[in-house]
Amino acid sequence: MADGTLSIGGARKAVLAINDFLYTTYKDIGTIDALGKEWNFFSEFHKFWANHHKEILNCSIDCQKCAEVADALHEIYTLTGGKAFLEIYDTCDLAPEEVCRVRFLTANQDFRGSRDFASLAKIYDSDNSIFDIQNIYENPDKFLTDLNLSDLSQNDKRSGYAKNVAKFLIDLDCDSPYELIDIFHNDIKAIREALLACIGAGYGNKKTDMFLRDMVVLGVWRDVKNFDAIDVASDINTIKVALRTGIIHTEIPLLTSFLDIFSYQYSHIEEMNAKAWRTVWEIWQQKYPDETLSGPSLLDYFIYSVIGKQFCQENLSIFEGDSCGHTFKWHSGRNRTCQECYKHKVRGMKAHLVKKVMPCEDADGYIAITQSKFIKSLPPEQKFSHCPFEKICGSNRKLQPPKSISIIGRTGWSEAYSYKGDGGGGLMS
Repeated sequence: MADGTLSIGGARKAVLAINDFLYTTYKDIGTIDALGKEWNFFSEFHKFWANHHKEILNCSIDCQKCAEVADALHEIYTLTGGKAFLEIYDTCDLAPEEVCRVRFLTANQDFRGSRDFASLAKIYDSDNSIFDIQNIYENPDKFLTDLNLSDLSQNDKRSGYAKNVAKFLIDLDCDSPYELIDIFHNDIKAIREALLACIGAGYGNKKTDMFLRDMVVLGVWRDVKNFDAIDVASDINTIKVALRTGIIHTEIPLLTSFLDIFSYQYSHIEEMNAKAWRTVWEIWQQKYPDETLSGPSLLDYFIYSVIGKQFCQENLSIFEGDSCGHTFKWHSGRNRTCQECYKHKVRGMKAHLVKKVMPCEDADGYIAITQSKFIKSLPPEQKFSHCPFEKICGSNRKLQPPKSISIIGRTGWSEAYSYKGDGGGGLMS
C-alpha cells in the first residue's frame, strides 16, 4: 500500500467485514418484533440500527421554519380564497355507503397507480358482490383477482391485508364500513386508533388518515368529532417538502433504503413529518384564526399534489436547437421543436433536451409553474408564478425523501437473509 491503494488482500478483508456487519446473520443473533411477528435480526448492523436510529438521525422540528411555511400558506389561502386547499373528488355517482365500502376495502392496498377510484367504482357497478365482506374474508385471493391485482408483487401480503380488514369488520359485527361512524359514536380519533391497532390489515398511519379524511371531506360521515386528530398523510411527497423547507431537520442526510433495515428510518421520518405539518397547522391557526382549515389533514392536497408533484419536480426543461444555436426553456421535456425559431415563423427546426431543473433553480421557473395543472385551473386573479416555498427551502431544495423496503416477500428483508460463511442472498429491487 505504499502508493496509497488498497491491496487485494486488504480489499478482501474490507469487503468481507462490511458484508458481515451490514448484511449477514448467524444463529442466536437475537430477534426483533415487527408486524405482530418475531424475526431474526438481519445483521449486527440491523441490531444496532434498531436500537439507535433515532439518536443517529437526530430528527427535529424547526418551529421557525414552520412559522415561515405557515405564513406562505396564509398568502396562498388569501390569494385563492382557500380554494388552493380543496381537492375535487369524483365519487362516480355512488351512494355514500358505496363510496365508503369501496374506499375502505381498497385503501389499505398499495396499487401504485394501477387502480384509481373511477376504475374501482366501475368494478363495483359491474358486480358489487366482489366487495362483500364475508366473500373477501373467505377468499381474499379472489378479491385481488377480481380487482385485476393478481399480477402485482407481494400478493401474499395483499391477500393478508384483504382478509384481515374484512375480519376487522366481522369482529365488530359490522355489515358495512359505513357503520363504523355509529359504532365509534362519531369519533374519528377512535376509529383511527382502532384501525391502527388492527395488525396485518395494511392500515398504517398514512392510509388510515387518508381514508378518514376522505370520508369527512366527501360528506360520507357528518357531524364528526376529533377530525383534527387526522394528520397530513406521510408519503414521499409530503416528506420531501418537509425536508426541503426545513420544517424537519436531520443531523445527517437520510440513509439509502438498502441501509434502512426494516424501514426504521422511514417510520421515524414519517412520524416526524406528520408532527411537523401539524405544527405548521397549529401556528397558522394561532396567527390567522379566521382562515385556517379544520384539521391538518386538509393541507394534504396542496402539499402533496400541488407542491410535491407539480412544483417540486424537475419539470423546467432546457433545450438547444440542433442547428440554429438557440437555447430556450420549456414546460415539457417532450418538445422536439426549436420554439425560438417557431416563434419567428421558421418551421421545421429541431431541438434537443439538454437538462431538466426544478423551477426554483432557475430565474425562468415561472415557465413551468404557470403551465402546471393547478395554476391553469385557477381564475386569472388567483394565479401566481413562483413556488410559495422557494425562498424558504434554500440549500435544502435537493434533499431526497426516504424509501421503504417491505419486510415481507421475495423482494423484502424476510427473503434476503444470508448466514455467515454461506454467501449469496440479498435484496431484489
